[in-house]
Amino acid sequence: DSFNLDSLPEEDPENGETASSKESSVFASKPNRPPIQSASQKYAPLAWSAYFDEEDDVRIPGSENVFHVYRAGTDGPVVLCLHGGGYSGLSFALSAKIIKEKARVLALDLRGHGKSFTENDLDLSAETLCNDVLNVLNILYGDSPPAIVIVGHSMGGSVAVHICAKKALPTLCGLVVVDVVEGTAMASLIHMQKILSNRMQHFASVEKAIEWSVKGGSLRNVESARVSIPGNLVYDDSKKCYTHRAKLEETEQYWKGWYEGLSEKFLSSPVPKLLLLAGTDRLDRTLTIGQMQGKFQMVVVRHTGHAIQ
Repeated sequence: DSFNLDSLPEEDPENGETASSKESSVFASKPNRPPIQSASQKYAPLAWSAYFDEEDDVRIPGSENVFHVYRAGTDGPVVLCLHGGGYSGLSFALSAKIIKEKARVLALDLRGHGKSFTENDLDLSAETLCNDVLNVLNILYGDSPPAIVIVGHSMGGSVAVHICAKKALPTLCGLVVVDVVEGTAMASLIHMQKILSNRMQHFASVEKAIEWSVKGGSLRNVESARVSIPGNLVYDDSKKCYTHRAKLEETEQYWKGWYEGLSEKFLSSPVPKLLLLAGTDRLDRTLTIGQMQGKFQMVVVRHTGHAIQ
């Protein structure tokens, strides 16, 4: 508003042209506008292969359990990515594309999520989830695992902390917890069933599910939603629509076990620790004291929502 293009023209002393005639020549050739995308184009699924190098199924001997993994990178330590409840290993796709330039990435579909299938997909106890991850690592790397950095988001963050507390990985060299704090998580559990029941349950297409996840705020990055949301869905033949793969509402008995005592376990983990938070108000008392004592690094990543990665 500070410029008035209708003001009197000023003469250019160099060649006698007026400023207004120069302006008209500058704007004479307008660039073509990009074509307007339809909703089906904007929210069309993206292939995992643009972010990871390979996918694989890891079968656990002596059971019917099969865990799906995505891998990227060829050198360096292994960054083990554990997703949150209702997500999948593909929620780390955009991160993997960057991390694989300096390290290897292993993103796992946890029990009851993504393309992993087990004898009991509803057993999401912290103990079971930890054992699942350790079994997969043992099959992939045997008795000589590489240096491992565990990155866990939300529920996956609690699993990561519990694994560290077990001291079962001799080559563990780092822990990154993404937006989960014991105090906040425990306080929110009483609202979880209502939150889960209020979310949209059925989708006419994968594109509609992606659009809902973005507009509903569970994922703010459209590209991330396009690559990760399809892995969170299953097709219901009886209802002729897509629905959520993970039946979180049926696993309430395990929720408290994910987060109880989490802060103390996090602080006592004997490796370098990083806590990524979406807001500074999420620290509980134990972590606040630990942070003041310099026991871990904390980074607040604003304007991302819960799924920071």
